[in-house]
Amino acid sequence: MVEHRSPKPRAVGSSPSTPARPSSQTGAATPRQSLALGLTLAVLAMLPFFVSNYPQQGDYASHLARYHVMVAGAGSADLARHYLFEWQLGGNLGVDLLVAALAPLLGLERAAWLISALIPGVTGLGLVAAEWTLRRRIGIGAVLAFATIWSPAMAMGFANFCLALALALFGFALWVRLEGKNWRWAAMLPWALLTWLCHLAGWGVLGVLVAGYEWSRAKSWRSATACWPLALPLVPVLLGQGGGTGVAEYGQPLLSYKLGIWIKALRDRVFMLDFLTPLLLILAMLMAARRGRFDMRLGWAALALAGLTLLLPRHLAGGDYADYRLVAVALMVGALAIDWAPPRWLLVGASALFLVRLAATTLAWQAESRELDAKLAVLDQLPKGARVAGVVAVDETRWALDPFEHAPSYAALKRDALVNSHFARDGFHLLRLRSASLEFTDPSQRLLLAPGTAPDLSAFAPAREADYLWYLGGAEPSALPAGAVVVARAPGSLLLRLASSGKPN
Repeated sequence: MVEHRSPKPRAVGSSPSTPARPSSQTGAATPRQSLALGLTLAVLAMLPFFVSNYPQQGDYASHLARYHVMVAGAGSADLARHYLFEWQLGGNLGVDLLVAALAPLLGLERAAWLISALIPGVTGLGLVAAEWTLRRRIGIGAVLAFATIWSPAMAMGFANFCLALALALFGFALWVRLEGKNWRWAAMLPWALLTWLCHLAGWGVLGVLVAGYEWSRAKSWRSATACWPLALPLVPVLLGQGGGTGVAEYGQPLLSYKLGIWIKALRDRVFMLDFLTPLLLILAMLMAARRGRFDMRLGWAALALAGLTLLLPRHLAGGDYADYRLVAVALMVGALAIDWAPPRWLLVGASALFLVRLAATTLAWQAESRELDAKLAVLDQLPKGARVAGVVAVDETRWALDPFEHAPSYAALKRDALVNSHFARDGFHLLRLRSASLEFTDPSQRLLLAPGTAPDLSAFAPAREADYLWYLGGAEPSALPAGAVVVARAPGSLLLRLASSGKPN
């Protein structure tokens, strides 16, 4: 393993295991060539967004609906009747703030699409920045780390967290770049606050990266105290503005759940590819460590992040998958710790892991976007301001992440409807419901079913608070609520008008 014990600043980019400039005899890429490869991969990371009308991230529709209420709620009587949107300081605001700033200029949907599309690209640039700052070239570790950008957090649409993760990578690069500067603290205080403002967990990742770097240099209590410039977000956290409340809960049964999040570390669309990628990355790390090419300036952080995936609960501070989202981050940082500038052909070849995964995601998005376009056609028959009970049939045995789990939220975006698929819990989310119960929120829209099962919707609970029921699924329902009338039908999509619920609209 590559250790850096001296606390004295060294030339940026130098490393005992890798010369700053590769010898022409090795056939290694020049620093400029490797940088060009890294920048190209970062741009390509955005590709799925350019092949779909609607990004196929599971949570995207609910985020977009929240932005719609945020931007248009005051000018719509229907939205004002159904929803309440209140800004509150907390560690979960990143994309919301950007959309609020850009929507008046670009329009809501275009602004949300642009920001979402930039996140994987900016994450790739963060990897490039961290690698370049440490070693002044892009090596095989950074190229392999690109394979983790399209993680389950990215695929599910944890937008604020993914944005904060990108800022954490840039923040780490900034920390290293300013080493030896007596004013580093003045730059890192606001950067840490900005990262926290985007997402609490991203700020935590920044802290782990910096602490691991400092530990590799000093291996004493001074490594912890050196991180004090990152502590500014503790002020709002201690004042109760930490981003959420709620009881910490572990996934059950605990052992199988923790094993499961590592097996599904890079779960996306193709089982064998998603299953083998983490194994290949871990194997590469072990080989690097055996050859003395595992840089512990990042290695300690990778080990700490891996440990946190086991120690943290699933539900924390009002959010879900607090532990799961860090699995891919641990793999990303571990891969980035591989300190090797291989022959040019191998460096380019290593990018195939990322490119194959990216191609699978891109092709899936293209097909799923066409499918969603067809499903949304039924909304033309939905009256504005209606109350809608969405129900999405989810195959519980399917490996691929289902992109339609929050699709009912498009009824709020397109028809100012009240829908049950939003993130709208008190104390954590900016969006809340005025005219429905707390049970009329995510995940009440999901029905976990065995493949091919025809759902029985006759007693679907959210329908009691709705005027319409919108079903999305492959199999035709075996039973409908009493008195329901089919209003519109499309492939995999059924809109029903319900009998009077007895509650005013």
